[in-house]
Amino acid sequence: MKYIFLILITVLFLSCKTDTKTTTKVEQDLNSETVEAVTDSLIYPEEKHFKSIRQVTFGGDNAEAYWSFDDQQLVFQSNNAAWNVGCDQMFLMNANETFTDSIAPPMISTGKGRTTCAYFLPDNKHIIYASTHLKQDVCPDTPLRKNGKYIWPIYDSYDIFMADLEGNIIKQLTNEIGYDAEPTVSPKGDKIVFTSTRSGDLELYTMNIDGSNVKQITNELGYDGGAFFSPDGTKLIFRSSRPKTEQEIKEYKDLLAEGLVEPTEMELYICNADGSDLRQLTDLGNANWSPFFHPSGEKILFSSNFEAERGFPFNLYLIDLDGKNLERVTHGETFDAFPVFSNNGKYLAFSSNRNNGGGRDTNLFIAEWQD
Repeated sequence: MKYIFLILITVLFLSCKTDTKTTTKVEQDLNSETVEAVTDSLIYPEEKHFKSIRQVTFGGDNAEAYWSFDDQQLVFQSNNAAWNVGCDQMFLMNANETFTDSIAPPMISTGKGRTTCAYFLPDNKHIIYASTHLKQDVCPDTPLRKNGKYIWPIYDSYDIFMADLEGNIIKQLTNEIGYDAEPTVSPKGDKIVFTSTRSGDLELYTMNIDGSNVKQITNELGYDGGAFFSPDGTKLIFRSSRPKTEQEIKEYKDLLAEGLVEPTEMELYICNADGSDLRQLTDLGNANWSPFFHPSGEKILFSSNFEAERGFPFNLYLIDLDGKNLERVTHGETFDAFPVFSNNGKYLAFSSNRNNGGGRDTNLFIAEWQD
């Protein structure tokens, strides 16, 4: 479900403005020499945390690339029509590979329904992801506006599944009525955190790797989602809306009753892995989301449009766990989001509109990180 925000930005924002810093558009039939040639030009001058950068997809919308525990592979979702999918499905790649419209990675989801948020398990041989394929073979509708406002659909047909790297479903991990999605795995390899509507609201839950021992983590009104564990597995960082006024509460509940949320006002929250010591981390305004712990465990890297006047751009920012020392990391003019550090802390995978020739493609990039 996090990935739908990328679609919203692509459809509603990128048609209004192009990135003046982009390099020449890469043709669909580019070869490995062309890929190598554009590498140096992908880093903007202000981006001091990127020692080098490599674009790994060319075409379509690609996002939420998550590393295997040994950092050798990534699993990501894409709606690239050239890869014969109608909406988001899961794909597998080696960390040193590059894919174009004419070179597709292996798909490891069923190809039915819509999928989101895949994540590797510690054995590096299995993944978990959310999918609607039990309820529908075709792609569900993706409404992006209601009453003039930006919205996300919360499909009640999503459940969480375990699969091997050949795409075989091994186990269904959730089977409650309603939305179960956005699962990620603790670096300790013992727990999964996910978002569910099983309580009547969008709350965080944890469970064991096998789906047992489900525990509710949050319990305040509002959308809690996109959660990630700290490197030591003791904390959770996530995005949340927190409607306060009577009107905000009514609008939130009315949309949720229709299986919708409005994602334009979100802040970051942090808590212990058991839900204790919950506190708000950011108070920036607009949409602050897709947070991920820095390898040190002492900072959060996240995407935000808090500096934007018209909804874009989205850039990456670092902030300390006490909410201080906010630092801008990327300097694009359209969209940078979904940052994910490799387990060894040396690389950062993220999604961006850079180098798309001013079009609407959102691609995956891998940067060599330096503090």
